[in-house]
Amino acid sequence: MDTALECMPCFKRMAVQEARLACPDDERLQQEIVAEWEALLPTLDMDVPPPAVASVLANLVRQKTGIRDLYADDKREANAFVLGLLPALQDRVEAEREVGDPLALALELAVIGNYIDRGVDLDFDLEKELAEVAESLSPKVMRAFRERVVPGASVLILGDNTGEIVLDKLLVRELRRMGCDVTYAVRSRPVLNDATMADARAVGMTSLCRVVESGVDTPGTVLSRCTPEFLDRMRASDVILSKGQGNFEALDGAWEGAFCAFKVKCKRIARKTGLVFGSSAFRMSDRQETDRD
Repeated sequence: MDTALECMPCFKRMAVQEARLACPDDERLQQEIVAEWEALLPTLDMDVPPPAVASVLANLVRQKTGIRDLYADDKREANAFVLGLLPALQDRVEAEREVGDPLALALELAVIGNYIDRGVDLDFDLEKELAEVAESLSPKVMRAFRERVVPGASVLILGDNTGEIVLDKLLVRELRRMGCDVTYAVRSRPVLNDATMADARAVGMTSLCRVVESGVDTPGTVLSRCTPEFLDRMRASDVILSKGQGNFEALDGAWEGAFCAFKVKCKRIARKTGLVFGSSAFRMSDRQETDRD
């Protein structure tokens, strides 16, 4: 999907947030970063997905400050926090095996992890959300997903944020238990609080399944930034499960048939999905983009 006019306030907020984070004691440099970003915004291509625009801001901050991974501390803290919650959540999924649907529960929990997003301004209680998880994903899409994740199916999961990647381990375990061949994809360069290969190693995802880099330096799998090898992997996969709103923004209108699981975190996506802000979304990406603002 393209970048709309209503995305601009979010990008301006992000610029202030990242400038303050990068140089908290240098107000003049903060102002310089924000001013350069506001001057740059009108020159950018708005036909690209919002994650592609966000990466331009990340590069600007990196060039002005020399900081390669602006959210490094945040990412470590998020991973450590959710790793502490993981054993109890795994027990819940195991208990669900006796009375219900462990795959659906694992997916619901993994979607809640998409709240951990430094690209948006959200107020949420992760532990409370995880404790009160409800059956909120589309039953129709869940049935279609279940029909595809059969023994021997190659499943490619497009990962998103740190912290969230820990909860994705619940889903990976269930898919592997069902006999699927699972590959998990991460970003190739630090951007926002998105997971990279270093994070996958730190949380143990590399010990659980095959982990690959997509090639992108954007907070979403922007196809034009993927390596040819990764695009071949996408084409060859029986099932693509796209995690996170950024991945949905990058794929919808560009890649048909990917299962997209994410939290609705802006009014534009709420309008497009027909869901309320904060809802858990599970839908399939379309080839044609219809939401033009």
